[in-house]
Amino acid sequence: MKRALKILLVLLVIGAAITLVAAAVAQHKGYVLIAFKGFRYESTLWATLALLAAIWLLYRGLRLVLALLLASGGVVNPWSRRNNRRRARLASEQGLLDLAEGRWARALRHLRRAADADPQPLMYYLGAARAAHNLGLHEESDQLLELALERQPKAELAIALTHAELQQERGEVDGALETLKLMHERHPRHHQVLRQLLALHESRGDWSALVGLLPDLRKEKALPEAQLAELELRVWSARLHQAGEEGLNKGEIALQPLTQAWQQLSSSQRNEPRLVLAFAEQLRRLGAQEEAEEAVRNAIKRSYDSALVRLYGLLRGRDAARQLQTAEGWLKEHPSESALLLTLGRLCLRNQLWGKAREYFESSLSFKRDPETCAELARLLSQMGEVERSNQLFQEGLGLLDQRLPVLPLPTERIA
Repeated sequence: MKRALKILLVLLVIGAAITLVAAAVAQHKGYVLIAFKGFRYESTLWATLALLAAIWLLYRGLRLVLALLLASGGVVNPWSRRNNRRRARLASEQGLLDLAEGRWARALRHLRRAADADPQPLMYYLGAARAAHNLGLHEESDQLLELALERQPKAELAIALTHAELQQERGEVDGALETLKLMHERHPRHHQVLRQLLALHESRGDWSALVGLLPDLRKEKALPEAQLAELELRVWSARLHQAGEEGLNKGEIALQPLTQAWQQLSSSQRNEPRLVLAFAEQLRRLGAQEEAEEAVRNAIKRSYDSALVRLYGLLRGRDAARQLQTAEGWLKEHPSESALLLTLGRLCLRNQLWGKAREYFESSLSFKRDPETCAELARLLSQMGEVERSNQLFQEGLGLLDQRLPVLPLPTERIA
């Protein structure tokens, strides 16, 4: 009810205002005269104002009609700016989808179109370069990366990393290494540069280069700590093996490359059982049995390790009796360690303690059935005249080895 009264009041006020204006217009029409050279316009004031209002409304109407025509033309005209933007957006969406789904030719076509139209074309050029690479169009792939660098020079690092990755996939390892080295000089702290250099050096087996890269990887924390620690052990083990190979290839056996590599390790690394094992194995290959025995003995004294204990039984020290006595000292704390019992059996053989060796081998087998232990006991029993038991152990050892072999088809019947 109140709302209806308000509306009625407003209408009354508007009607009164219109009545007053009409009365004013009727009483005071005014007069307008415009004369210029031969032109003459003469009318009342109110008619002139109405004419000006009509002209203004016509002007606004024409602008609106023109805008609608231009907008509809943009939709219809295939070369309009609006349609160009729409085509570029569709090309980018479809190109990225094609790239993800492995449709390389379509991806190349769409991503090139998207790159040409976009003011920030980096991602499209990189995708197009990868598509061209997968099509085997390596020259075109490189050209696309060059275009990306021309359009977005500040993205040099991203473009170079992609280039190095594609070069490595093509087998152009030297070119990839050159690209990454340049980026490492310009961006020495960048994690992705370090990680790609790591992968490249590993694929080349360039352990010396990896040794040089390890400090940067650790300093910049480019890898998680556990992964980095495992990498350091793997790299240094491989480097020691490489140094042993260098010693063997010098015409006459030389320890210098191996000892130099060992001295490059930090004191804490020289206490790592895995690295001591790698070092001692190479000393053994080079004929430095006594040095290897001493290194392993000292390492086990610091920290007991089953792999080192197993190797200790294969080494010939200066004093075989003392070596056996040392290993028997470990037995007090590790009485059920099968690897130690195997080592003790081997050391007893070296000291010609046949019965004691047999006891150690049999004790080792009671804790773990191992093909090596079976073979050691079998050949000992064979020499002691227990041929049947020896053959049984050889068969058992072969059966244990057979369990480690891959499952492969074999003939169902014996072939004569």
